[in-house]
Order: sequence, then C-alpha cells, then structure tokens
Amino acid sequence: MDTGTFRGIITFLLIVAFIGITWWAYSRRRKPDFDEAANLPFVEDDEPLNRDSTSASQRHAKNESNSAADSRNDRGDKNT
Repeated sequence: MDTGTFRGIITFLLIVAFIGITWWAYSRRRKPDFDEAANLPFVEDDEPLNRDSTSASQRHAKNESNSAADSRNDRGDKNT
C-alpha cells in the first residue's frame, strides 16, 4: 500500500466521520437537548450567591492604602 492509497483511506474516513457528526448534530432527536443547552445562560439560579460587597482585591488595596497612610503619619510626613 503506497502513501496515496493510505491518504485516500484516511480522507474517506474523515469525510464519513464529518457526515456522521453533522447528521447527529442536526437530527430531530437532538433538537430539544440543544435548545435546552442554548437557554442555560438565561436560567436564573434558585439561590443568590453569598458574596461580600467588595472583592478580595479591593479589600487588599484598601488595607495597603491604609497601612501606607499610617506609616506616613508615624514618620511625620505632611505630604499625603
């Protein structure tokens, strides 16, 4: 078996796989499942997430600015 025959067989198998996947995706039995999956981003959660009003990065930045201001006051810096 030469390289051309091998490539032809691989090409044929890939075309059959593509047609099979396309047929599966567009079959009428799959439509309700795909419609449900398409609407998932619009479904509201039953319970709201329990999160603080500020994120961790905002709290960290706030703590750093407070500690920087305290250190300037401790050294007697007037330029704040």
